[in-house]
Amino acid sequence: MATKVQPIDEVKDPVQQNSTELNKPQMPLIIGGLIVGAILMIYLMVTQNIVQPLLLVIGLSLGYTLFHARFGFTSAFRRLMSVGNGKALRSHMLMLAVAVTLFAPILAFGYSFFGGGVAGYVAPVGVSLFVGAFMFGIGMQLGGGCASGTLYAVGGGRSVMFVTLLFFIVGSTIGAYHLPFWTQELPAFEPISLATSTGLGYGGAWILSIVLFGLISWITLVVEKKRKAPKMATIPSTRGWKRILRGSWPLFAAAITLAVLNAITLMTRGAPWGVTSAFALWGSKAAQFLGIDVASWGYWQGANAAVLESSIFMDSTTVLNLGVILGAFLASAAGGLFKFTKINSKNVAAAVIGGLMLGYGARLAFGCNIGAYFGGIASFSLHGYIWGILALAGTFVALYLRPLFGLSVPKSKDSFC
Repeated sequence: MATKVQPIDEVKDPVQQNSTELNKPQMPLIIGGLIVGAILMIYLMVTQNIVQPLLLVIGLSLGYTLFHARFGFTSAFRRLMSVGNGKALRSHMLMLAVAVTLFAPILAFGYSFFGGGVAGYVAPVGVSLFVGAFMFGIGMQLGGGCASGTLYAVGGGRSVMFVTLLFFIVGSTIGAYHLPFWTQELPAFEPISLATSTGLGYGGAWILSIVLFGLISWITLVVEKKRKAPKMATIPSTRGWKRILRGSWPLFAAAITLAVLNAITLMTRGAPWGVTSAFALWGSKAAQFLGIDVASWGYWQGANAAVLESSIFMDSTTVLNLGVILGAFLASAAGGLFKFTKINSKNVAAAVIGGLMLGYGARLAFGCNIGAYFGGIASFSLHGYIWGILALAGTFVALYLRPLFGLSVPKSKDSFC
């Protein structure tokens, strides 16, 4: 009997498959990926300090985890807003609960592996955040992935996501150019930390955070029951210990792993996991190569000036991103799932528009689903919660836009979503 299976390309509906078993490992691809990883590791060890090779390993682990569980932010928001399925969002709450539990002592006592300072992502609340997060919510539903989702989908071979990534970079670069207007000319409150701006301290902020995560999880259960939400489709997997290396992981396992890896990232480089600042750097480097005076932009003044002038391999976010792509590539090849997917004019158009909105929105909102939502909430920043609400609102609007580009939207009468 055929089973409904969630394909790699999450913009499509679940498909009928006679077995949920994986294909055989794609050994030539695995060997090639390991060789590339080894070359990059050696290069970083020779040219950079010890932090960069460690971040490459962390990035590889993040990418492997994301692909294994198909741990999505885009699909989680879409399932909740379209049919009320909150299972994936509850996994977010578990991830955040573990993250704040680990982040609280790290931030409170300044724990780090190499003696440097640590700082969470705490950003202002203003027009820039509201507009940017809303744009990002629309963009990730049209582009087919969020920031982390775009990286791991590229690693898995989804062809249209290369288009999304390209225009994600373009949008981030334009957003960097425009950012001083949004942050300096428009109203905004100072950054608000639930720990340091309220008198709660990290202990009180941790308790409040856990209560909020529990409340959100309960609300999703109520919505799910009331709307009789269809279940999530199965992901192809294997059995036994092999599942660790090449099968699908339960969402709860991936949630815990991602939270731990984010905490390790914080103690390694002094800041949580981020993605999109590297896109602005890559795009600005390319613009600079084409003769554009990028160094004069307000975004690249102060501390950022040194980042622009340095090699991209000195940028810790760049190294993490490369690791995520390579980790997802190895995970997909281990499962025998790497393949380039078909593209057409409609999904390319959606990828272009979505990518631009993703990049521009991320710059305005002081981060993406990783830097603002995951990292912000884990750092006890109010802006992380607001980002999530506005991204959900953008997702709701995008449900009406997706069909215009031939992209599916889960329906309440579906058996699976």
